[in-house]
Amino acid sequence: MNNEPRNPVSLPMTTVLAGVAAAVWAAWLGWDQHRDVHPDGSSTGPYEAWQVIGLGLCLLIPVCWSAFRGHVVPAALGTSGGLTLAAAYDWSDDASGLFMIGVVMVMIGSAAATTLTAFLTSALHKGLAGPAHPGH
Repeated sequence: MNNEPRNPVSLPMTTVLAGVAAAVWAAWLGWDQHRDVHPDGSSTGPYEAWQVIGLGLCLLIPVCWSAFRGHVVPAALGTSGGLTLAAAYDWSDDASGLFMIGVVMVMIGSAAATTLTAFLTSALHKGLAGPAHPGH
């Protein structure tokens, strides 16, 4: 058993998780670029609810895996950073210039969600490991 404390911010783990988050964004949201125009003239989109839910559910796996292995900070930083970069790239062609408001909302929302998920996963893992495994 390795009793050395883990580096709370592992750059390789953060980078890998950022890449995974950007790839998952591309898989779920990157291909859908059109808005749906309704009969009353209003428009929605470009994403459907099922796409965003799928993105979130797929990101649970790497976030929880990373937190389970003791990399709580990289789970939050890497995932939210990857999503933020993907949103900025995907939306950068917006003519209104307001895309940065959406990007900041993605950054704040994903940081909050991944931080909460990572800390809860880590706490649950520590609670299940119990006192028999003090290094976990």
